[in-house]
Amino acid sequence: MQNITDINQIKMAVLQKIAEHAYDGVLEDKKDEIPYEITDPIKPSFRCCVYREREILRQRVRLGMGRLPAGLHYENRNNSQIVYVMKAACEGCPIDRFTVTNNCHNCLAQKCIKACKFGAIAKTPHGAYIDKSKCKKCGQCVKACPYNAIVDIERPCIKSCPVEAVDMDDNDLAKIDESKCLNCGQCVQNCPFGAIGVVSMMTNVISSITRGRPVYAMIAPAIEGQFGSATVPALIAAIKDLGFKDCYEVALGADAVAWREAEELAEKILEGKKMTTSCCPAFYNMIQKHYPEIKDCVSTTVSPMVATARLIRSRDPEAEIVFIGPCIAKKNEVVSRYLSEINAAMTFDELGAMFAAKNIDPESYKAEEQEATRYGKGFARSGGVSAAVAKVFEEKGLDAPRVKACNGWAECKVALQMLKLGRLAEDIVEGMNCEGGCVNGPCKQTDLILSKRVFDKNVNVDKTEIVQNCMDNGFENIEMHKH
Repeated sequence: MQNITDINQIKMAVLQKIAEHAYDGVLEDKKDEIPYEITDPIKPSFRCCVYREREILRQRVRLGMGRLPAGLHYENRNNSQIVYVMKAACEGCPIDRFTVTNNCHNCLAQKCIKACKFGAIAKTPHGAYIDKSKCKKCGQCVKACPYNAIVDIERPCIKSCPVEAVDMDDNDLAKIDESKCLNCGQCVQNCPFGAIGVVSMMTNVISSITRGRPVYAMIAPAIEGQFGSATVPALIAAIKDLGFKDCYEVALGADAVAWREAEELAEKILEGKKMTTSCCPAFYNMIQKHYPEIKDCVSTTVSPMVATARLIRSRDPEAEIVFIGPCIAKKNEVVSRYLSEINAAMTFDELGAMFAAKNIDPESYKAEEQEATRYGKGFARSGGVSAAVAKVFEEKGLDAPRVKACNGWAECKVALQMLKLGRLAEDIVEGMNCEGGCVNGPCKQTDLILSKRVFDKNVNVDKTEIVQNCMDNGFENIEMHKH
């Protein structure tokens, strides 16, 4: 039993217990005991009562075992959907979006009343009053108030969603419109109650490992700095001790993507056409679902994850391949498009749970050799993809392309709108849904400032020649286009 009160502690406690029981081969028998193993039997730790806590934990266990929360079923649902609301955990957040605070001075100018076109604001002896039945949530009163006395408060899950896919049901509980959802994980990261969860594939991976299958891990470049000071070579050694046959850097595939994407962009420029990157799955989903008019502009080169998987499979056709990164949308990319090539996608928190279950400390491992270039590793940061593509242009003696590097979903939406309207000046749009890039993904394990220190220290390796590194690793014979 643990005293868990923090959201991340709760998530990790559940995942660790699941991993422990999965490695021991008793998960199916022990799954109902997990809520009791990690909470007090009488005194609640993080919610109103132990009964609600256990139900929330039961739903987390279901997600951790790759199943949907209670009450939801795969029938008649989008089977590639990864993000779900756990109804038992949702507080309903009964927030009046526009609220008059005590800062209201009941001024004579009455600018808020004049700004409202719907007659929703009235003057009272105690200050302005907003009639919620008339308010249209236009926000003009907020802009008009000289004292900033009217505040605009949105539910965090709704506010964080880039594409308005999160809304409220009839009971004021959060709901997700799967036809709009990018599976980007912004709502998962921003819900203060941890009520939105992610379907895990971790138990399938552990099952394959314990059955002696040849399971290969692929680790995203953003892993630098996520597990203390452990370098990529040290992490590879630690991951092998979890039972994986081998572990590859996805940064190797990133080098290959930069090489092929540069060739593709050079052709587009000659044709007078524009192009977008496609390695960020949330950015890719944004185009497919919300900007379908420009789908033909998307790069046809596969993501670094897929490129690395194809390299592994060329060496071992029987390989079971698992991607590990900070990204929730990568799970959606795998199950919606590449399940025939990649068996599973896991996040850093799931990897951390496996390390904890097996008492493995990656920082205790010593290994030094780096394989990818600094540019391939740089795919983890905003601007890194376009920098690598520009480097290949340089290696080929071509003029540098004009680049629009978008840092976060807000900038992505502006650039895509410009591309849609035919007003984009640049040759290529690099889209990163997370501000800062993958290093700031929704499943990062470490504070961004701390992880970036380690990342920046380790990423500056001596290898800088992208094309030569691709040739050295055998990518010249790997199919790099989407099927």
